Amino acid sequence: MSDVGERGGRRSPQQGNDLLERIRVVRIAGSPVHLVDEEQAQRVISSSAGAAGRRPLAVASINLDHVHHFPVFPAETSEEGPEWFNLIDGAPIAAQARRLTGLAHPRLAGSDLIEGILMRAASAGLSVGVIGGSDEATSAMQRRLRTDWPALRFAGRWSPTRSELADDATQTRVAHAIRAASVDILLVCLGKPRQEEWIQRYGAASGARVLLAFGAVVDFLGGRIRRAPAWVSRAGLEWAWRLAREPRRLARRYLVQGPPAYLAVRRSRTEGRS
Repeated sequence: MSDVGERGGRRSPQQGNDLLERIRVVRIAGSPVHLVDEEQAQRVISSSAGAAGRRPLAVASINLDHVHHFPVFPAETSEEGPEWFNLIDGAPIAAQARRLTGLAHPRLAGSDLIEGILMRAASAGLSVGVIGGSDEATSAMQRRLRTDWPALRFAGRWSPTRSELADDATQTRVAHAIRAASVDILLVCLGKPRQEEWIQRYGAASGARVLLAFGAVVDFLGGRIRRAPAWVSRAGLEWAWRLAREPRRLARRYLVQGPPAYLAVRRSRTEGRS
């Protein structure tokens, strides 16, 4: 079986996103990765956010941390679950996609995409909600939303503890509360792998049309975390910049978990270009 090809699989009884169906996909270290630029990504997300009757769209960032946590992704599939839209986030993933296809593909970090997503959502009169994140970060984000996108309705925030996240009945109630709040776009900021696992299990029950597994995006929106300078990102050294700023939190991720994940990425087969 080729590692590069069109997205396959059975269609759900609910309609999928037709734009997503036409995107080229390459498999890297167990994860299908969609090869899109920023404009294409924004179109796929906004088309799902503004359309009822479709399967929910789940957006994941594929990087070495993702590869570490998910040797195969998604680990389980369901016709009632979300459609996954997996974006290149990380220089090693972008480099491997280029080796597989012979073409350069941009990195699309959630913190780079989120402003365009919210701008389109505000123009369409949609709502946004958050699961996870701190009180301080969410308050700062809400102030930014009121200033920059006043037409965007903030539907609420849900903040389960780690023990609550492990309780199925509690999370089912959280999902039903999100549905009752009529959330169109849900920022799932629980950190890997919990955010992707929550989306896979409870995303459909939440009623959200788009679920963004964007980790610390609430902190970025609220100005509590700064992105690396552009030249650092272009050089593929954002990981080093982040490690220097938060060594205690990120040393294990980048120095212990990262190298085996990088080897898994490089072992992705290179035959089967199309």
